[in-house]
Amino acid sequence: MNLLRYPALLYCIAFMGCPQSRQPDSAMLKRSKVVTDTLGSPQVAYPPGSEALLLTRFTSLSQFRELVDVKYLGDLIDTNLSRSGKPQVQLTYRRGNRQVTSILKSGVSQANFIRAQKGNFWNKMALGFKSPFAVRHRKDLRRIETLGRRKPEIYGIGDAAFYDLAEIMVLHISTDDLPGLSDKDLGEKGYLNTFNHITAQAFMTSVFSEEVADFVADVHELYNMPELITGDFTHQQIEDFENGPVDNYVDMINNEWGQELGKMLAEKYKISRETDWTPVLLRNYLNDIQSYHSWTFQIGFEPFRSTDEKVIRFAGKINHVLDLK
Repeated sequence: MNLLRYPALLYCIAFMGCPQSRQPDSAMLKRSKVVTDTLGSPQVAYPPGSEALLLTRFTSLSQFRELVDVKYLGDLIDTNLSRSGKPQVQLTYRRGNRQVTSILKSGVSQANFIRAQKGNFWNKMALGFKSPFAVRHRKDLRRIETLGRRKPEIYGIGDAAFYDLAEIMVLHISTDDLPGLSDKDLGEKGYLNTFNHITAQAFMTSVFSEEVADFVADVHELYNMPELITGDFTHQQIEDFENGPVDNYVDMINNEWGQELGKMLAEKYKISRETDWTPVLLRNYLNDIQSYHSWTFQIGFEPFRSTDEKVIRFAGKINHVLDLK
């Protein structure tokens, strides 16, 4: 999802609950160059160890469900989730000894935030009653919105957002690997979308919290396609593959891997709200994200450098955003 498509939304940062199991070991993240591509076509299954997903590796919802366990309310028997009675979907994806579970339930969506932003006092009160979490974390949500959008009027021409970092990662893919990748892989619904979700969710988790990152993700997905929680898709939604349920379900899984990565990197670099984001720290953080992609997709990357303009700009932007009251 390209955040820049939603400039009018107050909290439209998006992408993105209960991940389980251990993190990748440090040796995995030190792999900066892999020149073997084992994912040449949608018919080729994901190799052992793959975690983050590409929409271009799927051709249908049924194919996606062969890889990811999808359960709706009626499928959840005698669990706390089923007893709640709320429409919901639970996605469970296991690769090797690691598993993530993404749960999306009925609740507030971006539509509620739009009404609160454009409406009157009572619209704002209604949002507060419906989502006390949004009220408690409103400052962090505004900070995330700033990081998720280009704001040249504040940070100057050339300001960077999460999406820009993901675009650079696509451009960093090793030239040795490019011949083995399709145009779709290199398009907006391929690596770019996956990198965007992983990057944004990792940052949100490292800097703010997994809970905040998960809330931002759910608010977006419910607005984008409410039918995700019931499975009652129209034929048109099923046929619109690039914007249909598979696209959103892939995003939900990638959000979870991004959160797992964000927790690990927060521990590795001792990241807190008081962290000074120098270009060196941001360079290392971004290169670790690329190393994760290198491991999971078996492709190589050119590294970020601390002298890169976008690295310098985004490091300064993070520091400024965290200083905002």
